[in-house]
Amino acid sequence: MRHVFSIVALVAVAGGLSCGRDIVAPVAGTLRVQLTTPNSGADSAMVLTINGPQGGITGATAGPGLQMFNQPVGGTVTKFALVGQLNNGATLLTIGVTDVGRISQYAASVYQVAAPDYTLRPALAGYALTVVR
Repeated sequence: MRHVFSIVALVAVAGGLSCGRDIVAPVAGTLRVQLTTPNSGADSAMVLTINGPQGGITGATAGPGLQMFNQPVGGTVTKFALVGQLNNGATLLTIGVTDVGRISQYAASVYQVAAPDYTLRPALAGYALTVVR
């Protein structure tokens, strides 16, 4: 019985030591928000939101040719407005995040889109945003 107890104790200690090696520290970096649109080049403004972990977004930069307006970052939801020609496959935003390993916790959603004359699109079917590394 004493021999069995010693083996169980040894396995528990060895298991506890190996678990510490599996811990991965957060790695700050950037993620990109890419656009899918049925009206490539025919939209001039978009309002979008990004949901993520509390305090996960540390900053944001507009994609090439776009002007950005945004709420302060740092909460779980941040709203952005972008003005400029919106093209299919374009990177709309590059966001700084506290941990790029948590990419699956970030989601971007289209809120509104405007045509070149700034009238709102009546339907958002076909629009999608993807957060990528």
